[in-house]
Amino acid sequence: MQRGALAVLIVAGAVAVAGAQPARSQTVKVTPLGSHDGEFCALDRALIFEDPDGTRILYDAGRTVRGPDDPRLGKIDAVLLTHVHGDHLGDAIQPSANAGECGKPDFSVKVTPTSNTVNIVVGKKAQLLVGSEMASFFAKKIAGAGGQASQSVLVRFGASRKVGAVTVTTVPALHSNGLSDAFLEGELAKELADNGLTVSLGPATGYVLKFSNGLVAYLSGDTGITSEQKVVVHDYYKANLAVINIGDVFTTGPTEAAWVINEVVQPTSAICSHANEAATKDGKVLPNTRTATFIKATKIPAYVPLSGKTMEFNGGGKCIKGCN
Repeated sequence: MQRGALAVLIVAGAVAVAGAQPARSQTVKVTPLGSHDGEFCALDRALIFEDPDGTRILYDAGRTVRGPDDPRLGKIDAVLLTHVHGDHLGDAIQPSANAGECGKPDFSVKVTPTSNTVNIVVGKKAQLLVGSEMASFFAKKIAGAGGQASQSVLVRFGASRKVGAVTVTTVPALHSNGLSDAFLEGELAKELADNGLTVSLGPATGYVLKFSNGLVAYLSGDTGITSEQKVVVHDYYKANLAVINIGDVFTTGPTEAAWVINEVVQPTSAICSHANEAATKDGKVLPNTRTATFIKATKIPAYVPLSGKTMEFNGGGKCIKGCN
């Protein structure tokens, strides 16, 4: 056989083999894990981000992830926690899927003093990436729950850690970060409870995630409007997807959040979060809700995180599948 013909056969064979392999998706998959299937409910916080390389990151497990054995979790490589309030750290969970009502889920299974977050980190053998003064506290908690202290990983403002192909950075959030006595034990817990005090674990945080397909996602955590959203998130990291809290009273309200999206961060797409209301019924946004107000006020596509419904985003921040 002539050398040229052999080369053609080798190339053809390589093409055939490549064609036989399933093409790896180049989208980042975002799956909400809320309290009620197909809805966006009052205490929904948790999202799973899956990179094209298969790395899976859980954001703010809160109360709606039903512990490490929740069948919706699958493999988890890392957990992110913005701050230690019970609705994010997880002081209780549902006894079963869809327990209670969308506006008032049944969180009757107590998981203190360890927390839902710690239980998931230990059960999934995942890293817990946190900023502020949270890392040393969680190192003790994780070790006490049967894990390794090294699973608690510190990421200071301006610094980054790699999880698989994903770069994780913490950014400022304007919010308190007080730890309830329910997560503590011994005399300290009693003294704090008797005096109505909490322990501050430093500033709350947000996150910027850089994925292997080029997507840059800003996860606001619980925050008010901050100058860092312009200087850090927009100017430096150039986020093209934003997950932003809209719940009012405790965080930015829907019109304030929409202003941040429109005028400050200016991403390609946004996902609303932390609405503190039963925002949907049968998967449709209810009128006269904070969620409806936010969507109407934004100048870009704004999506609702319906529990269990996966959304897929390309590297430019555009949703190409599964968005509502």
